[in-house]
Amino acid sequence: MKNPYIYGYLPLITIILFSLTFGLYSVTECVILFKKIGVYGGVREFMSEIQLRILLLIIIATVYFMIFSALKLIGETIHEMGMLFFSKDVDGKGMLALRGGNVIFFFGALISAIGISNIYILLAVFVTTIFIYFVYIIYKISVHVSFGASVGVMLFEIVMWAIIFTLIIYAFFKLYNGIVSSLPFN
Repeated sequence: MKNPYIYGYLPLITIILFSLTFGLYSVTECVILFKKIGVYGGVREFMSEIQLRILLLIIIATVYFMIFSALKLIGETIHEMGMLFFSKDVDGKGMLALRGGNVIFFFGALISAIGISNIYILLAVFVTTIFIYFVYIIYKISVHVSFGASVGVMLFEIVMWAIIFTLIIYAFFKLYNGIVSSLPFN
């Protein structure tokens, strides 16, 4: 008997692993930043090096956990909206076929442990994992829906993610320019 819920824990473990790998890299960078700006000595008066690193890891990994969880929620919502608009699959076979794709993210999260000391390796593993998963879901849904529906879902997802990231980048630069313009210069 095959249990359909066997991979149900993988998204949580994947998010935790990616959060820890990105968190460990960020902790090292924060300690370097603290030393550069002169805060490190003052913080070390209150706690040891290990306590500081653990505290930073808990805080930073929690922030990454929230970001990756939100990205997963947004990604699933975008995909299911695309399937709603373009698929005539009323049984949900296309959605059930995608559950095996969680293994791709799990192995990507395991591989990301290699790049803990380099942000470029971490980002490359993360982006490669996303790309492989994207190709996998398009391949899997193409079995259950028409070619036009597959292309529609693919374009819908690409456009929605592009809009979301464009809005985030625009908001970031608006905020940055607002802060820089409010600084007094001599």
